[in-house]
Amino acid sequence: MVKLTGLKKIKTAVFISGTGSNLKNLIKFSKVKNSPISIDLIFSNTSKAKGLKFSNRFNIKKYVSSFKNYKTAEAKILDLLKEENIEFICLAGFMKILSKNFIKKFSGKIVNIHPSLLPKYKGLNTHIKAIQNKDKVAGCTVHFVTAKLDSGKIILQKEVKISKKDTPTSLGKKVLKQEHKLYPTAIKKIFN
Repeated sequence: MVKLTGLKKIKTAVFISGTGSNLKNLIKFSKVKNSPISIDLIFSNTSKAKGLKFSNRFNIKKYVSSFKNYKTAEAKILDLLKEENIEFICLAGFMKILSKNFIKKFSGKIVNIHPSLLPKYKGLNTHIKAIQNKDKVAGCTVHFVTAKLDSGKIILQKEVKISKKDTPTSLGKKVLKQEHKLYPTAIKKIFN
């Protein structure tokens, strides 16, 4: 009944390293009445992440840790997540790999958006690889996070046609546009 009336939303943290365009999009999505999540924490591994500005703009708690000492950083983050009653984590341009121990503690409750059609082009430079290999399509994938890089169960994917004129930058822009649509749709799918 609580789920049907939309009173209780899943307390969510979003992990970022950059501009936060997917974060901004997820915040907007979380404000919609039928959204299953609320964004209660923004975490970044760098104080230079431009996306941290959304913390003030939307009055969301933020936390920054450099990850210079992985064990200490992750222990502090896990404590904070527990303190804030965070139940779900969205990685959105987060450029650090979480440890097996961290992932195990949130097993099945961490998702990521990746700028390729997994299992193709795991890791970085996905648009360069797609163009160099003369692919006809690229795209994005929302998947569960496991200890193996970009290998968790796929939730949803969206294709983007690659034109002959595309550069890694122009392709990246087209894919990002689709990421903004795909991430909220995938989260709805998880919680329905």
